[in-house]
Amino acid sequence: MTTKHSPTADQQRIHPVDVEAPQPTVPLVPRELSRSEKGDPEPYPRRVLPIAHSRPPKKRRSCCCRCLCCTICTILLLVVAVAATLGILYLVFDPKLPKYSVDRLRVTAFSVDQNLTAHATFEVTVTATNPNKGIGIYYVSGSRLNVLYSGYDLCQGTLPEFYQGHRNTTVLGVVLTGDVQLGSTVMNELQQQQQTGTVPLDFRGDVPVRVKLGGLKLWKVTSRVRCSLVVDSLTANNQIRIKNSSCKFSLKL
Repeated sequence: MTTKHSPTADQQRIHPVDVEAPQPTVPLVPRELSRSEKGDPEPYPRRVLPIAHSRPPKKRRSCCCRCLCCTICTILLLVVAVAATLGILYLVFDPKLPKYSVDRLRVTAFSVDQNLTAHATFEVTVTATNPNKGIGIYYVSGSRLNVLYSGYDLCQGTLPEFYQGHRNTTVLGVVLTGDVQLGSTVMNELQQQQQTGTVPLDFRGDVPVRVKLGGLKLWKVTSRVRCSLVVDSLTANNQIRIKNSSCKFSLKL
């Protein structure tokens, strides 16, 4: 027996529908614009950003820094080299300061005129001792010797040029002459001190020298001698006795 379905029954049949299936959407960007250079689709559209070109670093500043570093390193190396050389020379030669003394003072002329101007001529005997065994001393031109009383420069002179060898003692006779105007107060003090036999004098010497280390002659320095003397008189043509003498020595580079 055959059963026939009526058209009304087909129209009333219910077809299942998936309510969770996503609905088709329209792409935000056309497909031809959302593909990469290789033709593959890109998940997001590309944005074109402007590129800021940075300036290349300046080479001048780096060159200046290099020059400064090289200069500082060179100076440090020179300082270290000089210090090492001086240290070696000190250990090898064991330098000692020379010694000076005023052993004799003779007044050949000393007079005071009506204007209270003193005219003086002194003969000074100076002893210079070099105690070093490997160091010589050149006494060069430009020296200056002075004898002062109460700050007044009575007379001046110079040392002769000569070379003093190792462990040598040299006795020098120097003539000093000068004129200086003294005040009445100073003359009264001088007369009183001559009566008591205690006349204070100052001897100053500034002598340029050059030191010789072995076969090496170093630069010129100035040796300073400062002596405080006490003599019994300043009478001319009389044997002056030095009652007290103390000397100090220093170097001026």
